[in-house]
Amino acid sequence: MDEKIIDGKLVSGLITEEIKNELSFLSITPGLALILVGSNPASEIYVKMKEKKCKELGYYSVIDIQPASIPENELLALISKYNNDVRIHGILIQLPLPKHINEKNILEAVDYKKDVDGFHPVNSGRLMAGEKCYIPCTPAGIHELLLRYKVETSGKNTVVIGRSNIVGKPIANIMLQKAKGANSTVTICHSATKNIADHTKRADIIIAAIGKPGFLKGDMIKVGAVIIDVGINRIEDPSSKKGYRISGDVDFDECYPKASLITPVPGGVGPMTIAMLMRNTLDAALGRIYS
Repeated sequence: MDEKIIDGKLVSGLITEEIKNELSFLSITPGLALILVGSNPASEIYVKMKEKKCKELGYYSVIDIQPASIPENELLALISKYNNDVRIHGILIQLPLPKHINEKNILEAVDYKKDVDGFHPVNSGRLMAGEKCYIPCTPAGIHELLLRYKVETSGKNTVVIGRSNIVGKPIANIMLQKAKGANSTVTICHSATKNIADHTKRADIIIAAIGKPGFLKGDMIKVGAVIIDVGINRIEDPSSKKGYRISGDVDFDECYPKASLITPVPGGVGPMTIAMLMRNTLDAALGRIYS
């Protein structure tokens, strides 16, 4: 076992077992509605993975696939239906949505008490305020990895590369909180940041979520840094059977020698996203966040 590797597959497996154990003492069946609009190949894969995990845990799940041409008002009506379905505790809208649909309108239509993806303004606002809420699954998974690997975060310099609403902003807010596994001094770098390496070289923890394969190089980090790679980028590779390979936002081979801990891609943050979705759905079923 490589002591430098943060193994998301291992930790997600532990979380799955914890959920199974908790469910064995409960009479409730968590319910999750997964809404997929259109036929985006990557989105279809993600939904199938989530459905598979639901089946493994014995959750009640509904996979609702709608054509890409669905009018926005019909999608809003569909969400309303699941908002009022007592069997459904969590609702997930698989992103991205077709261009003719206003993503903001759709995400805000989900009952914030069933928003297990953590994208509703109520949940994002409560996250910023440090209050109990549903946390977006990928940032929640990153935080869980830092906790499970006992990474010292208090007073440390954390650099987040990327400012998306899905990863960058939420994880920055998490790491700012005066809480266990957080309490960091946080810097957010993005496309307009000058000389990003000036920031990353000072960082104790780097969370790369920029969507550029191999962006973070070995000469951009200091010895002993903890590196969390959120990137999942497809790169053409004729030597691969699939015709492509998956690359993270971190140049793993360059950064590994200097890092104290590092996530691989795949097998790092990815498996944690689904594990945290399952945990959020269980929390929703039990009324842990909103009673």
